[in-house]
Amino acid sequence: MSSKTADERRWRSDLVSVFRECLLRLNLGEHLRARLRKPSDPDTRLVAIGKAAAEMVEAFGSARGVAACSSEPRSRMLGVRYFVGGHPYPNAQSFTAGTAALELLSGCNEQTHVLFLLSGGGSAVFEKPLFPDITLDDCVAFNRLLVTCGANIYEMNVLRKHFSAVKGGRLAAAAAPARQSTYYVSDVPSGKSSTVASGPTMPDESTVAECREIVERYGLAGKFPASYQSRLVALPETPKPGEAAFRKSRYVSVLSNEDAIAAAVDVAKSRGWTAECDTSSDDWPLDRAADHLLERLRSIPKRPACLVSGGELSCPVTGEGQGGRNQAFVLYCAQRIAGERIAVLSAGTDGIDGNSPAAGAVADGDTLARSQHNAQLSYQQSDSYTYFAALGDTVMTGPTGNNVRDLRLLLAY
Repeated sequence: MSSKTADERRWRSDLVSVFRECLLRLNLGEHLRARLRKPSDPDTRLVAIGKAAAEMVEAFGSARGVAACSSEPRSRMLGVRYFVGGHPYPNAQSFTAGTAALELLSGCNEQTHVLFLLSGGGSAVFEKPLFPDITLDDCVAFNRLLVTCGANIYEMNVLRKHFSAVKGGRLAAAAAPARQSTYYVSDVPSGKSSTVASGPTMPDESTVAECREIVERYGLAGKFPASYQSRLVALPETPKPGEAAFRKSRYVSVLSNEDAIAAAVDVAKSRGWTAECDTSSDDWPLDRAADHLLERLRSIPKRPACLVSGGELSCPVTGEGQGGRNQAFVLYCAQRIAGERIAVLSAGTDGIDGNSPAAGAVADGDTLARSQHNAQLSYQQSDSYTYFAALGDTVMTGPTGNNVRDLRLLLAY
């Protein structure tokens, strides 16, 4: 192995190490226990929803409740019914979990205290359609259209809320007049907390008119299953701010993408690197964000320089390959940094990127030269996972039991 090859490998490895250390600092159990006020009410009920549901329930302890998870829990708390819902699309357990939660909340009164534990992925693992003629197959087709059309998470969840009996504040309405405490791990943009898990317990500021605008913007009219299409003209509004269902509710943020970015900057600085953050590209199209961040990185004079970014990017699916927005971002960057002393990592804090088993990938200025695959073709075919797996440059963590959106680390050395 040449000294140049060893040097390139070292920087790629360093970026992966920084990402893994960030995951350790985002220990969900520790952060939740630090913020949690356990209710002492005799009638306390628990509903946990999302990729971090099992970990959040474990931090709370045994209770009478329902947990809708994205994978089989490592342990089960006494009194909690667990359901393994589908992701990124609902499955039969997602529907069963929705029904079980509504049954749990039936009969709540003013002496009841309901504890809601929310995290990303809840839109898929927990569902009950608002209209009885919407089948599971219809719901999967609806969500597949949303996930692949290029809409951002806020736009997708606006539509999901209005067609659901358990999203957009409707779960809070089902629990009223009980006192309600919601602890949430945010996988959405700052200021959009009612989008986490499609906001089952929070007032919904979005409207039916907004639903129709999103449908038109992405050319979705006529593509939805008939059971959805027929309802677009007469959708009921979701519960809004100021309504009675929310008068006895409190909301506590446990972790967010801002925490992940701060951790990454701190870890980078601890290695002696110059470290800055740039959050301006959240929800941008992938190519625009990559070009902007690379330009910003190149403008930092001192080396090594690390630029940290977070949030999620718009990345329409254009092929039948394996991968997700993180690996697609890195593959796009690899084509822009060829020959430069730059390394790039992008990965999801949930440990899952799109339809691949990887959390993300890492590349450097030598990536194109080392690969036997055509980078541009792989990008067009949405097959970034195959490209990076062949190089051994995927970032593999497995499901982390957490989800505070994505982290992007760009390093000039």
